[in-house]
Amino acid sequence: MESAGGGSFMRNRRLESFLNTNSAPNVRETPKYVAREEVRPRPQADVYVDDDGWIAKLISCVRIVTCFVSMMVTTFIWAIILLLLLPWPCERIRQSNIYGHVTGRMLMWILGNPLKIEGTEFSNERAIYICNHASPMDIFLMMWLTPTGTVGIAKKQIIWYPLFGQLYVLANHLRIDRSNPTAAIKSMKEVARKVVENNLSLIIFPEGTRSKNGRLLPFKKGFIHLALQSRLPIVPMVFTGTHLAWRKGSLRVRPAPITVKYLPPINTDDWTVDKIGDYIKNVHNLYAENLPEAQRPL
Repeated sequence: MESAGGGSFMRNRRLESFLNTNSAPNVRETPKYVAREEVRPRPQADVYVDDDGWIAKLISCVRIVTCFVSMMVTTFIWAIILLLLLPWPCERIRQSNIYGHVTGRMLMWILGNPLKIEGTEFSNERAIYICNHASPMDIFLMMWLTPTGTVGIAKKQIIWYPLFGQLYVLANHLRIDRSNPTAAIKSMKEVARKVVENNLSLIIFPEGTRSKNGRLLPFKKGFIHLALQSRLPIVPMVFTGTHLAWRKGSLRVRPAPITVKYLPPINTDDWTVDKIGDYIKNVHNLYAENLPEAQRPL
């Protein structure tokens, strides 16, 4: 009986050991699964969650309305200042730059996007500042970040833009006629003459229009002609992320992070007319190198 009982006991121990051995992997799988979840990489700082919920849309709407109302207030105040300065065209340009610094910074603060600015040691040069253009935010940034004494250049139809267009003309900024090549070249020569005579800087979008998807468009020749005639250095300003923050044709602002990077000035003293194509290609390639993959030209 004792022998039968001992045999039964040993058989039970072997059965228990067998069951434990077969079930052990299942017991260990759970901690492994949990561990994989715990070491999952965290989202990077420049990644944002695009929330399409009604609360996010409402907040965006409030931000845009607040921007519009705030811009109306500052525009009205500076319109009065500029009217008082009608006899002094250069002072109107400088006052409009102060308007841009105040209004541009205020609008970006209201919109609330995370913003990083690099290369500020190149931000106070007397130069031709160029910017890639993919969003209405680019204009706010341009207004805020260009130095006092900078004149803007835009197509002559800007006068029909509500509020901003009228103030642009009143501020004595420059407009060009792009209806045909002859008129455009004549306008560029006049712009260069005024910039040199009044010791001004210049700001321009070299693409000539806004990109629909954020990818860099081909550059037009205008800024090269201005550099050849004024001999001012060119300071590229690279805008990253604005096409995600405020997309073309959209009334929705998203919390995408934005970076503005000033690149070192490009000297134009030894530039010649016969190499215009090379200069455009070199500056365009410089932008492509400093943009993320999603914004580089295909």
